[in-house]
Amino acid sequence: MTSVTGNGVVVVTGGLSGIGAAAAAACRDKGWRVVVIDRAARTDTGAPPGIALFPDSIDVTDEAAIARVADAIETNHGPVAGLVNAAGVLGKMHPPQKLAMADWDRDIKVDLRGTFVPCREFGARMAGRRAGAIVNIASVVGVSPAPVHGYAPAKAAVISLTMTLAAEWGPSGVRVNAVSPGFTDTPALQKGMQAGALDPARMAAAAALGRLVRPQEVAAAITWLLSDQASAITGVNLPVDAGFLAAVGWQVYGGLRGPDA
Repeated sequence: MTSVTGNGVVVVTGGLSGIGAAAAAACRDKGWRVVVIDRAARTDTGAPPGIALFPDSIDVTDEAAIARVADAIETNHGPVAGLVNAAGVLGKMHPPQKLAMADWDRDIKVDLRGTFVPCREFGARMAGRRAGAIVNIASVVGVSPAPVHGYAPAKAAVISLTMTLAAEWGPSGVRVNAVSPGFTDTPALQKGMQAGALDPARMAAAAALGRLVRPQEVAAAITWLLSDQASAITGVNLPVDAGFLAAVGWQVYGGLRGPDA
């Protein structure tokens, strides 16, 4: 099978907060066994009910660490049938000439390499078993320009990576898809709003539905792509953006019309 079924094991990177936490909870609610990998994990970190937490702090860009984690998870929990790559960082909104190369390197390393390394480790195992499904977290800024000159190219590359891996592993029975969230009400976004870098009213107004996305809505798309209901779908990038991409072009013409227009 190319989907997570029954009590299959699903690994979620970055699963202690934001979209990753919502995805882990949604997978658990499907009856799947969930193991979370997170850099914030410690041996004394409590896992959410019904979810296993790998006890060590793990850097998803570290290929040796991810190989060790994969061995441990498959030994202790069973073969991994699903992978959600939700670990990532948000980029700084600096002009290119003022963006520190260390920040650019971090965006590319965490958001792109940190997606590829778990894909390679877990995906190769799935391909060997001729079964499995992967969902990568990209972003609407991967297909629409934004003033985040490291984050946006990294997310565009995640979309490209998703398509190449879908073609690579499709003959081996592994599906690989991406979701591209719009402005999603996560702790990271809240931090940006509190710092004054992001305006919640402007973000909401930019979407056709006039609101932010909820993490649970992104999680619903993730679990659907992992499931049998999406068994013929691979290599796609699914926006979950409250209509941001549909509405963005309207700004040139004065913005969206109101419901009473």
